[in-house]
Amino acid sequence: MQFHLDGFRPGDPHLHPASPLARPHTDSAPAQVDVLIVGCGPAGLTLAAQLAAFPEIHTAIVEQKDGPLEKGQADGIACRTMEMFEAFNFAERVLKESCWINEVTFWKPDEDNPRNIVRHGRVQDTEDGLSEFPHVVLNQARVHDFYLETMRNSPSRLEPHYARKLLDVKVDESAADYPVTVTLERTDPAHAGQRETVRARYVVGCDGARSATRAAIGRELMGEAAHQAWGVMDVLAVTDFPDVRYKVAIQSRAGSLLIIPREGGYLARLYVEMDKLGEDERVAQRQITVEQLIGAAQRIFHPYTLDVKEVAWWSVYEIGHRICDKYDNVTAGQENEKLPRVFIAGDACHTHSPKAGQGMNFSMQDTFNLGWKLAAVLRGQCPPSLLHSYNAERRTVGKQLIDFDSEWARMISEKPADGSGGGVDPKEFQKYFEQHLRFTAGMGTKYSASLICGDQTHQALATGFEVGTRFHSAEVLRITDAKVVHLGHAGKADGRWRLYAFAGRNDASDDGSGVRALCRFLETSPDSPVRRYTAANQDPDAVFDLRAVFQDSHVDLAIETMPALLWPQKGRHGLHDYEKVFSARLKHGPDIFDLRGVNREQGALVVVRPDQYIALVLPLDAHRALADFFAGFMLPQG
Repeated sequence: MQFHLDGFRPGDPHLHPASPLARPHTDSAPAQVDVLIVGCGPAGLTLAAQLAAFPEIHTAIVEQKDGPLEKGQADGIACRTMEMFEAFNFAERVLKESCWINEVTFWKPDEDNPRNIVRHGRVQDTEDGLSEFPHVVLNQARVHDFYLETMRNSPSRLEPHYARKLLDVKVDESAADYPVTVTLERTDPAHAGQRETVRARYVVGCDGARSATRAAIGRELMGEAAHQAWGVMDVLAVTDFPDVRYKVAIQSRAGSLLIIPREGGYLARLYVEMDKLGEDERVAQRQITVEQLIGAAQRIFHPYTLDVKEVAWWSVYEIGHRICDKYDNVTAGQENEKLPRVFIAGDACHTHSPKAGQGMNFSMQDTFNLGWKLAAVLRGQCPPSLLHSYNAERRTVGKQLIDFDSEWARMISEKPADGSGGGVDPKEFQKYFEQHLRFTAGMGTKYSASLICGDQTHQALATGFEVGTRFHSAEVLRITDAKVVHLGHAGKADGRWRLYAFAGRNDASDDGSGVRALCRFLETSPDSPVRRYTAANQDPDAVFDLRAVFQDSHVDLAIETMPALLWPQKGRHGLHDYEKVFSARLKHGPDIFDLRGVNREQGALVVVRPDQYIALVLPLDAHRALADFFAGFMLPQG
């Protein structure tokens, strides 16, 4: 972590100095904003935390509840989400508090006594080397806490406005500055019924499955209900079941059950299958009680006992798999004529079962994708047409999620096969789980070629950095202090592009090498993206953060001999940045070139978007291709 750039600051380095542009939090919602976020769930807070890093962008976030979430709801945090949390600087805190999911066990009816259950399988939850972070479990409320703290500590000092119900969203295409008008109603006792009007450049509805934002722009969730009721409860219980601290899938004659061990060492979440619903029946009509959930769980656990001492939270729900046809307010086919002004994200545009642990994770990835794009447009770096890419990218992967979860939910809700021709073979259920481990870890996303995601012409130069997928980090050694660090952890939620230059063999000692030639191009050429898209008053790495990885030992690499872009002077004191050059050589194990299939002779340039997804792999000398790529969607800064 770097700080003190613009002068010594005592105290917590995560507490940024308040910007002169920061707006003081007031009791009333602001009358005009650049971005209004509706909903303080995972999607809304991810977006708010991103935009809070830019005090020049006036952001507001409103929430219908009267205060922060305290318990319940989602808990699974995928490996990919942990990588994103690292970009917000709170991954380590999540690791310390959370329960790590290391293995999954599978249970089925005992063939000798089908009323009983027996363990029949065990798999590793996440394959080795998939990520530097594990799959963990932590109460969604704590995730909210970390985001809220990030917002409060940001230069913007952003805080939510609670107790606001969204009544209406209207878009006036003829209004140039603030074309979206939002009507809110206060629900706090002191101001109940009072209405507020907020005019915004952009509105993002992160207001859940019953989204008022979605309804206001005429979108609807389309899909099917499975007509299957499930219950979920967080319990403190005494049990002789041996796997209660593992993630467990049980298929029994009495029904199906999932166990998710929770943080703290004692709490467990149980997803319990209830009875099938009628064609037109809703789960609320059943009036299911927590005692019924406990009874169903006890029957499924047989012959093991489950003595529930305390229920911290519980709920019942009906499985449904639905998705919106579009994630913004522009009618399909009119993208060339209209620009999106209202977006929906998270449960507002896709709903599914919670048992694969994807809801919170996918929701946050929605707005992590949208956030940097909104920031780039509002800061004048990119044209508003860039915002069409949010729907194009996230709706596609949302459909993949719905397809996966539909099959997953079907399999877990069916009875185990008993030889009569019906049900699901427990071995096939385990096989399906294993086949989709990468997807459930959050690594199944691959964006298609577009203006902001190049083709794979030069993919062979770095086979492990696949264009369209997230940047798969690996360890390198920083040459200025011999510290082993993860290269990908340079990618913070700050709106910057990362350019990772992997040097060819003997590159460091050759003045005409690929890395040095690349630096000369970026420093001096009129076509250089660094020169074209970085304003004169900005630090040289304000838009493009260039870092280099050499194959030489760190003792043979000297920072003072590096090109200026790899040892830039920054801030009001012109201090050197010492953290941009690395050696691939480690004391033990394969290096990043071997781990990620980087060509040792030629090297490679890996271009990574602000949301940590790989946009391009190029030869180090493909200067024209690099310039042309950014010219396709960025605006010169003069």
